[in-house]
Amino acid sequence: MTSNSKIRVEIDSHSGFCFGVVNAISQAEQELETENTLYCLGQIVHNSEEENRLKSKGLITISHSDLDSLQGKKVLLRAHGEPPETYQKALANNINLIDASCPVVLKLQTKVRQGWERMKAIGGQVIIYGKKGHAEVIGLVGQTNGNAIVIESLHEVDDLDFSKPTELFAQTTKSADEYQAISQEIQKRIKENLHFKPHNSICGQVANRKKELADFSKRFDVILFVSGKNSSNGKMLFEVCKSVNEKTYFVSSPSEIERDWFSGIGSVGVCGATSTPLWLMQQVADKVK
Repeated sequence: MTSNSKIRVEIDSHSGFCFGVVNAISQAEQELETENTLYCLGQIVHNSEEENRLKSKGLITISHSDLDSLQGKKVLLRAHGEPPETYQKALANNINLIDASCPVVLKLQTKVRQGWERMKAIGGQVIIYGKKGHAEVIGLVGQTNGNAIVIESLHEVDDLDFSKPTELFAQTTKSADEYQAISQEIQKRIKENLHFKPHNSICGQVANRKKELADFSKRFDVILFVSGKNSSNGKMLFEVCKSVNEKTYFVSSPSEIERDWFSGIGSVGVCGATSTPLWLMQQVADKVK
């Protein structure tokens, strides 16, 4: 791409890894300074570029079914958190766990477990707004012995039973607005005098990102949103940028950038998800320049 000194390129200073991801990666790197190999249960971060960087240092991604064959090894638990049975399996196989679960997620797991205890005692239910099968959601459902009901969107509220006492939680990286709408809809439909308690469980770092990104996206002609394709947080935040700036493009690496996006424009903003490394946004900005 030819250099165009007239185009201003800026990286969003608020974008990039959240605390939980920074912590998990730093624990992995610390271990890999003295170990040739470290096993990580699931993708350490939903970003293949960062995963490949850590893989080159010796990080090996495994699944739950691999735990039985890793007796006595070190296994890292990433920020998303794990259900109780993972800890039980590790104990049974004498696995040395390095627990990098995000403190925000761990706190939420405790709240979900307590909520389930309360609901079980009165014949109630626990509902979680989150992505079915997502690692964090699996960890949360595990706190209820598999009894929590997971819904992914407002229209799934139709399938709920409104004759039961209910407590509502959300995956930490979901949209706060949609969670609010779900909560209001349940409140409207639940039978009178029944216990209903929505818990504010969306991570503050994620909730604040929406407004920050919307403000950032308004300031540029073109926005390049950098994220792994399988990041829930990435999909949600990309839509935020796109809603205020229609010239928003989703890229996972510099190679996906197309020259004709920049024809006749004066400024480009580069931003990303809570799972996007700063070095990758830097590479994208450099490619544009």
